[in-house]
Amino acid sequence: MDTGRPSVHGPCVAADVHYLGPGGARAAAVVAADAAFSRVVAERTVVVAEVAGYRPGEFYQRELPPLRAVLHEVAGLGLLVVDGYADLDPGGRPGLGAHAHREFAVPVIGVAKSAFRTATHAIPVLRGTSARPVFVTAAGMPRAEAAELVRRMAGRFRIPDALRRADQLARTGAPAAIRGATD
Repeated sequence: MDTGRPSVHGPCVAADVHYLGPGGARAAAVVAADAAFSRVVAERTVVVAEVAGYRPGEFYQRELPPLRAVLHEVAGLGLLVVDGYADLDPGGRPGLGAHAHREFAVPVIGVAKSAFRTATHAIPVLRGTSARPVFVTAAGMPRAEAAELVRRMAGRFRIPDALRRADQLARTGAPAAIRGATD
């Protein structure tokens, strides 16, 4: 029976990376038992001492090592949600999400806060009472399905709660009371 809800098998993770002082980065992951992120089961942070410098068009080379580190102990990953784009244009030029999909072999949803001029295929999604959309792309699943998942994710604000929390953890580190924190 079709419930109208996309099927995702395994833990769902919202992840973000924040760059620290000279050369390092902190990655954060919010792990949920469901694709709506209504049941968060763990939060993790990992500091990576050295990451590649920024190179236009190769942002993924900087982001993937910290993501790899924070996702290392997440067994059976079923879905990854990242802050950014899965692909950068309708022709499929890979963005962070496409590279993460190839790396982790799971569907990846890109949720971007601002429009990217060549990403005309991104689906604008309004959440909560916000008049400003987030822009959704996907790798390993249909964009429309990804947009519906983002629309249904926990939180009453424009940015889904799990991504907001991952951003906060990546910027500040996890409080000691959080399960799974390894900062």
